Amino acid sequence: MARVGHLIRRKQQEIEKITRIIRAAFTGTGALAPEPARIIRIVLIGPYARRSWIEDRDTLDHADYEFWIVVNHPLFTDTALWEPVEAFIAREVGRRCAVSLTVYSRQDIRTARATRDTYILDRLEAGITLYRAKRDAPLGRRERAMWQRRATRRG
Repeated sequence: MARVGHLIRRKQQEIEKITRIIRAAFTGTGALAPEPARIIRIVLIGPYARRSWIEDRDTLDHADYEFWIVVNHPLFTDTALWEPVEAFIAREVGRRCAVSLTVYSRQDIRTARATRDTYILDRLEAGITLYRAKRDAPLGRRERAMWQRRATRRG
C-alpha cells in the first residue's frame, strides 16, 4: 500500500484489510436502485492521511481510522446498508481500531463542488484515495468470495 507508506507496516496492513473488506462486503442488497451498487472511491481522512503523521505511544496500540466512501447512487448511502460492513470490520480488526465510515453519493460530491462546500472538498483533497474504480482493478472473484465467506461464517 504505497499510498500510506508514511505509516508503520501494521497500520498499512490494517488500512489495506479494512479497504478490502469495504470493497468485498458492500453489496447494496436491500436498496431498490435503478443500477447495481458500486463503490466509486474510498478515501482515508484524518490524521493518518497526513504525510507528516508520526507514531506516538497513544496511537501505537489503538487507531481511529476515518474512511469516506463515494457510491454511484444516493440510495446506497443508507446507513442500514452499511451496518453489516461496519460489524464485519469490527469483528476483523477487533479492539485495536475504531473505524468510522461516512458514505456520500456521486451526486453529493457534485453538489459539494457546485456549492463550493469546503467541509467536503477540503477533506477529500487532503485525504488519501485508497481505491478509485476508474483506476484500480476490481477484487478478484476468489478474494471477494473469501471475504464474503468470512462475513457469513462469523455473522
